[in-house]
Amino acid sequence: MRHATDRDSVPQPDDATPKQRHRQVRSRHARFLICAGIATLLVGVGLTAAFARAPRFLRFPDAAVAFIGWGDLQGWSTDNQKAAFDTFVTSCSAVVKNRSPRPLRAALREVCRKALAVTVTDNTQARRFFEQQFRPVAVSPLDDDTGLLTGYYEPVIEGSRVRTDIYTTPIYGRPADLVVLGPDQGDAVAGAPNKGPVGRNVDGKIVPYYSRAEIADGALEGRGLALCWLKDPVDLFFAQIQGSVRVDLTDGGTLRLNYSAHNGLPYTAVGRYLIDRKIIPRAEMSLARIRAWMEDNPETGEALRRLNRSYVFFRKTDLTGDSGPIGAQGVSLTAGRSIAVDSKLHVYGTPFFITAQLPLTAVNSSDDFNRLMIAQDTGSAIIGPARADIYFGAGAELGHIAGRIRHHGRFTMLVPRSLDPAALAADVKLPRARPALPSAAASKPESKPSAQGETADAAKGSPAQAEPLPLPDKRAPAPAQSAPTKPQAAPKTKPPAKD
Repeated sequence: MRHATDRDSVPQPDDATPKQRHRQVRSRHARFLICAGIATLLVGVGLTAAFARAPRFLRFPDAAVAFIGWGDLQGWSTDNQKAAFDTFVTSCSAVVKNRSPRPLRAALREVCRKALAVTVTDNTQARRFFEQQFRPVAVSPLDDDTGLLTGYYEPVIEGSRVRTDIYTTPIYGRPADLVVLGPDQGDAVAGAPNKGPVGRNVDGKIVPYYSRAEIADGALEGRGLALCWLKDPVDLFFAQIQGSVRVDLTDGGTLRLNYSAHNGLPYTAVGRYLIDRKIIPRAEMSLARIRAWMEDNPETGEALRRLNRSYVFFRKTDLTGDSGPIGAQGVSLTAGRSIAVDSKLHVYGTPFFITAQLPLTAVNSSDDFNRLMIAQDTGSAIIGPARADIYFGAGAELGHIAGRIRHHGRFTMLVPRSLDPAALAADVKLPRARPALPSAAASKPESKPSAQGETADAAKGSPAQAEPLPLPDKRAPAPAQSAPTKPQAAPKTKPPAKD
């Protein structure tokens, strides 16, 4: 005898009443909709999973990318590609040691192995190497076709190994009680924190580290942290902005110091403070103007520096001669070929071709800058896929050039050919309709504080809250200053050329 089931208690079509048959139809329809919904959901989940597996290394936030041809790069064939290749090889020494399985890093590692194994003696060979190993990809913000360029340099200043009546301002090394709340590689070059939570341990509790003002008032005195002593606190301030410094010592020696750590407190751009209070006009703002104002107004300059609570600590290096400072990648920077980029978006060692008009030969000049650069450094305010800080070299003269760079440029990222271009193009955002661009003088570029520097336009955002300062009405001397400019029109990007 068969056991009764739930179905046996349900009237069948032949013996069901009209009302019951109506209920059966509604029930079957509901089950159909449920099944259809589940099927659609499963398909969607499958598509989403497949989509999620697509490489993500060209999915930049609020940016557009486009594959272009080498012929679209203005000045590509006339650049000193041998110099760029030599800088790239310097990066490769670090790239090949990185064992990350991420697609872009792995592909760049393979290109670097080839670069380290090949002999390149001239521009033609170097250019051929880059063209054979990479594809050019234009990168820009969604609402513009250009990104922002600034410049930095390595100051050269006088100092003493010991404190004297003349040399009274210490450059401090990293304190032992500085605690980094997160991944930290101690005093290592690559990975030393540039921003993020930092504090000090007091009776088992983590409290904020000493501010610039507290350190200036002697919070770290007597600990043996001074690496050397400077004449002027303004020299220290600008060395901290740049993140590296050469100190010519009174005994004839030279100290090469690099960024080691920071105190974890927010950076406040003094340039923005001076602009907001109409001390220096926005169009004339530069590092040179800030310094001139501080030297002309020592007391209020000191009060203004105290508003910037951030403080940078240094470490001694073994660098000698004309070798550049160590960048965040852990290799020496090359003047005119190394750039600082957003390390959250880009991989160190990636080549970028930059096209711009920059004031290189004079304050108001507009010189062609069509150059292949290598990403070897970063900065806490270098934010975005089309944002770079150009390293110009060491000394005051190159510092003047770096300080007046605040210009737009076109960015082309070189992507290893071994990566699938179809996968690279997946989920690339299309540009929005572009609004009317503001005038160059009214543009507000990104800032660059702390370990890499402060742009001519100062920091983005409001300064830290503080009591109003008795800033004088007098204006700093006003040298001619170029406003942010855009490069001359370059050829429009084309669809990817077939390889």
